[in-house]
Amino acid sequence: MVDTSVELSGWRLDNPVVPASGTFGFGNEFKDFYDLNLLGTFSFKGTTREPRYGNPTPRIAECTAGMINAVGLQNPGIDAVISDELPRLKTFFHKKVIANISGFSVDEYAYCCERIDREEQVGLIEVNISCPNVRHGGMSFGTSPESAAEVTRAVKAVTTKPVYMKLSPNVSDIVAIARACVEAGADGLCLINTVLGMRIDVQRRRAVVANTMGGFSGPAIFPLAVRMVYQVARACAVPVIGCGGVQSARDVIEMMMVGATAVEVGAANLVNPYACKEIIEALPAEMERLGIEKLNDIIGIIE
Repeated sequence: MVDTSVELSGWRLDNPVVPASGTFGFGNEFKDFYDLNLLGTFSFKGTTREPRYGNPTPRIAECTAGMINAVGLQNPGIDAVISDELPRLKTFFHKKVIANISGFSVDEYAYCCERIDREEQVGLIEVNISCPNVRHGGMSFGTSPESAAEVTRAVKAVTTKPVYMKLSPNVSDIVAIARACVEAGADGLCLINTVLGMRIDVQRRRAVVANTMGGFSGPAIFPLAVRMVYQVARACAVPVIGCGGVQSARDVIEMMMVGATAVEVGAANLVNPYACKEIIEALPAEMERLGIEKLNDIIGIIE
């Protein structure tokens, strides 16, 4: 019998498969497809201090081997997440969840993280400093080591749960930003978020998405994600959650071999609502084929 369990900052997960924030809502949309307790856990929708409608439509553009989205952090706000979404989630998901927090100022990040830190259902806090779909916030904090460290310090000062910083690939040196976050107190890192992309409707002679540009995700970015996870995991002595284009059990194993402790699945959920379930069910057989008894044994084995 193979062992698929992993551990994130003292939190044991039955398996490393985690639906990524922004692709799984607060779980309610997926609960009728299968028992979500099969998951390692999941990262809920990026939450800000105030409710956000998000960007104007259209927000989605299809691409070869991927998609562009410019949803713009649509969410009900931190108060509604705590008063409505978490109690509803508790009725069908009996594990702790990852709380994804976004913001437009250091104070907003700190406020939302302090609020969500008090919630028993939250296992760790994932701080999104990498969203490319909003103006004057999100990714702007993740594009320099100084700004990333400033957010990290502010959040760590008001929280008790593990804090994982979600990093942007839209930078020249992701290792420098990762190191800055760790030096500022981050308990772990998550990478990568989407790559900034753009599509043109050549007949109408305008961008496909109303926001002009958006986050490119899907299997096309998987090699980029593997490379960045490899670089960051070798440079930083904290757990790494890898994501970016993952769509199979073999992808999960590949991501773990370069240093990921857990693996988030994003765009695949939007194509196939059973994606994570199928990956989890395929994982033991894939491990047996590759002669892997424990997933913990392969984390970061690639030198």
